[in-house]
Amino acid sequence: MRHFIVVLALFSGYPLLAQDAPDNKSRVQTLDQAIATLYDVISGDAGVERDWDLFRYLFIPEAQLIPSGKDKSGKTGYRVMTPEDYVNTSGKWLEENGFHEKEIHRVTETYGTVTHVFSTYESYRSKADKEPFARGINSIQLLYDEERWWIVSIYWMGETKEQPIPERYLPD
Repeated sequence: MRHFIVVLALFSGYPLLAQDAPDNKSRVQTLDQAIATLYDVISGDAGVERDWDLFRYLFIPEAQLIPSGKDKSGKTGYRVMTPEDYVNTSGKWLEENGFHEKEIHRVTETYGTVTHVFSTYESYRSKADKEPFARGINSIQLLYDEERWWIVSIYWMGETKEQPIPERYLPD
């Protein structure tokens, strides 16, 4: 029985040790690092594999990613995904087609343990592209647990002709 407890203790702590690899932890020590890592980890030219383990590391276990906008019929809606759902539904496409998302403006508000970032982005197929193929706003909620930053949720919408990005969310 004693051996079982020791083995259980060792294996129950293993995922935490794997997640807290020093190279990953340094990517979430500041709010700026966490946001930069989010954009970096999904970005890359076609044929470039993404670091999905680092992507997963950014989020609390119950995190949600929620794209919103109009569907093909014109009805406004949303879809709720886990980080794993995002990897499974978008990961292959990102790697096959190339995708770079670049933050161009940020508005940050914090109250106690709640930090909200309105992060305006531009999307490119390649780093060499001069013009973005899309823009939008990521509404990112984060938690700082006194050791690192965690993404709680990302709720986003791409810019449309009917819903242009307001000037206050664009660079000066």
